[in-house]
Amino acid sequence: MNFHIAKKMQRFPNSIFGDLKAATIEATQQGKTIIDLSLGSPDLPPHEAVRRVLSEEAAKPSSYGYTLTGTMNFYEAVARYYKRRSDVELNPATNIIQTIGSQEGLVHLPVAFCDLGDIVLTTNPAYVAYDAGIALAGATSYYMPLTKENDYLPDLSAIPQDVAEKARLLILNLPGNPVPAMPTTAYFEEVVAFAKKHNIIVLHDAAYSEFYFEGDRPLSFLSTPGAMEVGLEINSLSKSFSLAGTRIAYIAGNADMIAVLKQLKSNLDFGIFEAVQTAAVTALDLAEDITASLRETFAARHRTLMNGLQAIGWDVAPSNGGMFVWAKYPQSFTSEEMAFHCIREVGVVTVPGTAFGTAGEGYLRLALVQSEEKLNEAVARLKMI
Repeated sequence: MNFHIAKKMQRFPNSIFGDLKAATIEATQQGKTIIDLSLGSPDLPPHEAVRRVLSEEAAKPSSYGYTLTGTMNFYEAVARYYKRRSDVELNPATNIIQTIGSQEGLVHLPVAFCDLGDIVLTTNPAYVAYDAGIALAGATSYYMPLTKENDYLPDLSAIPQDVAEKARLLILNLPGNPVPAMPTTAYFEEVVAFAKKHNIIVLHDAAYSEFYFEGDRPLSFLSTPGAMEVGLEINSLSKSFSLAGTRIAYIAGNADMIAVLKQLKSNLDFGIFEAVQTAAVTALDLAEDITASLRETFAARHRTLMNGLQAIGWDVAPSNGGMFVWAKYPQSFTSEEMAFHCIREVGVVTVPGTAFGTAGEGYLRLALVQSEEKLNEAVARLKMI
């Protein structure tokens, strides 16, 4: 059958992750033992109390109807979490919307606020879902480089005036993926001023807000004076609470913007399994206990991998948070060549930096999703290349 393929599909190339998976399977078939540092999927199980609630709720015959939206219990738990953790007041009824994981929220959000050809300010490198959402909306990406000289923070002053005036949306991710830069109060204040001046909506992706290794936790963008006037913050329970497979997240912030997203979402899905929402309430209410243990584990892993890579001559971006290490390797391979070479030769799976943008050439992203013992072994293998 001859069928038509929409022209917009040209903006959705095949993901590099499928090719990495195929190469990993081939290496396994050839006898390689694999250390997978590619996907940021937590290897730690959810807290026992969260698993118990999920099991109990799933056993109830009444749990299997459509929820349509987030439950009020879930929204109230998010509001309590924000108040405790960031001293941010959220109205559960108007300042929060639930999404099916942050990936879904990130991809659909530009549809609500961007028309064909509108400009979205995003970073290079950046998490792959941002460009997917921009493409779905038919908007145009303007890339802000993340450089070592600027502490891997986007330089808003370098954005041309005509671009800023046409922009509808600014996407930030701090601590970031793949580059785990940390926000500062002064930087977020600059963001708010910039957004107000140019009438731009700010979306802060806070997926790694609980991943910090010393000192104070990363700032919530919404805790910045004026942020509730200009923007939104998206976060999921995938990373901080090891609930990646349950696909539950939320967007919080400006009530008028949330209302637009609720209108869009009412046409897209019928809500998340009620048992998952109830388990998520437990996770949010136990956040302090759950995330303290998480940070201890990931801080140790971060030190192990960062110090190990530096010892074999890799240039690692400095960081005090996030779930990844962003590292420049000394070999002369391109990023893709290096990633597949690592799989074939030593059985270590990473992600080429160019998966996240052209500025990622010469870099690999390595996820902290293995034990310290495995990370030490990965470094020893990489030293052999």
